[in-house]
Amino acid sequence: MAEELIIAQTSKEEKYKTLLPQVHALCAGEPNLVANLANITSALKMTFDFFWAGFYLVENGELVLGPFQGPIACTRIAYGKGVCGSSWKQNETLLVPDVDAFPGHIACSGESKSEIVVPIRKNGQVIAVLDVDSNVLNNFDEMDAHFLNELCEWVGTHCF
Repeated sequence: MAEELIIAQTSKEEKYKTLLPQVHALCAGEPNLVANLANITSALKMTFDFFWAGFYLVENGELVLGPFQGPIACTRIAYGKGVCGSSWKQNETLLVPDVDAFPGHIACSGESKSEIVVPIRKNGQVIAVLDVDSNVLNNFDEMDAHFLNELCEWVGTHCF
């Protein structure tokens, strides 16, 4: 297991490129889902100083809060509701430059300004979502979507 992260302090792309292999190493050999998801959220928050990063797990037809880093969060989210529930229902990554402009946005924190939600799949089914919030408008772009999708594909295959 990796004991610490060594992240390039250059571009966002370089940060992702150095982070992802270290996340793989961090989770290697650890069979516990909670431990792995907790370390992944910590690694994301440490690397990018996101306002909030966490997982919601599909359980009994709703999303239930899993490991996260940041302020207290909504505990349950209904299918198709808010950004997380919409990402689950649409089975696609949602980039939201301004959460206040998203119809039906669930405001767990008024400090959240932009958001990206990425579904995690196993055998083609959404089993969880990764939710990342920023306190800066328009903080996420296609580069974030690319690398967070790569991370979530790996999580769906190796952690669940």
